[in-house]
This record gives sequence, structure tokens and C-alpha cells, in this order.
Amino acid sequence: MSETRQIIDALLRFRDERDWKQFHNPKDLAIALSVEAGELLELFLWKKQDQAERLKVKEELADVFAFAFLLAEKYGFDVKEIVLDKLSSNSEKYPVEKAKGTAKKYNEL
Repeated sequence: MSETRQIIDALLRFRDERDWKQFHNPKDLAIALSVEAGELLELFLWKKQDQAERLKVKEELADVFAFAFLLAEKYGFDVKEIVLDKLSSNSEKYPVEKAKGTAKKYNEL
């Protein structure tokens, strides 16, 4: 069993033990993901980047991952596959010779 599958299974077990599946529709999972990402951002608000509390970043990042994994599971997506596919697509949009050292969007390269 892959590590990703172990994580998803643990999340599903946690969810099911609490009868929360009823709340985990794609819309609400996407909203929860956004809320948790906002909480992660809040840790950096009005601070220098190295002033965010490391433990809190870790906790909020785990929440972001958890809802992202649950949303992927809801759609039957293989997390490894979709991330590697997106990386492949991005490598075409951002060829090294054009994108190296710049933060420009692909249509501005």
C-alpha cells in the first residue's frame, strides 16, 4: 500500500468514525481547503516570512493536505498521478530556458 493511500485511509477512518462523510461533498471540501489555506496565510500576515510560528505552519499545512487528499479521493483521483501530470504540463508551459530565474506567468515569457 502506498504512503498516499495510507494517509487517505487514515483520513477516511477518522471521518467515518465521526460520521462526517455526510458533510464531505466536493463543494464543502473545496471550501474547507480554501479556509485552511487562508488560515495558513494568516500565520504570515504582517510578519516577515521567517517570523511565522513553525509549529502552527505545520498544523495548518496538515489541514490543507488533509482536505486536498479528501477532495482527490472524492473524485477518484490518484494524488501522485495528478501531481506528476501537472508537473509535466507545467514543464511545457515553463521551459527552463525561458522560465529560469523569473516569476513571470507562462504567457508573459
